[in-house]
Amino acid sequence: MEPVNDADLDWSETDRDDTHFRRKKLASAAGGERLGCSLYELPTGGNSWPYHYHTGNEEAIYVLSGRGTLRLGDDEHDLRSGDYVALPAGEAGGHRVGNDADEPLRYLVLSTMDDPDVSVYPDSGKIGIFAGSAPGSDDPRLVEGYYRRDDTVSYWDE
Repeated sequence: MEPVNDADLDWSETDRDDTHFRRKKLASAAGGERLGCSLYELPTGGNSWPYHYHTGNEEAIYVLSGRGTLRLGDDEHDLRSGDYVALPAGEAGGHRVGNDADEPLRYLVLSTMDDPDVSVYPDSGKIGIFAGSAPGSDDPRLVEGYYRRDDTVSYWDE
């Protein structure tokens, strides 16, 4: 594998409701398979993905520049350049990043790329199911979808 420079990669942009950020998938561009790494940039007032956690994948955040906030469960923490946060799989790793500062917030998100995985969104009562490739992967999936957590049926229902 050869080195990849973020300056050579295009940003993808997500802008939906109160979620707004730019992202570069560094690990994917470098040919990474079992460890994901993305560069994120949140503008002033921007937020990352809705509050969530993964049941099968661990994530970590490393702040490169700027200031922001990190929601962990019911707590909120200030983020600044040099901060590192481990986000274990499971409810204890629930998180969301926000930028309430006057400058962009840039950070790396690292992640195991284990498959299958279920992501849980406590605020909206949804779950996301991924099988065939991990969340964040560009590879095709066998199963993928988001469902209301309470929309369960019996095993024997048709």
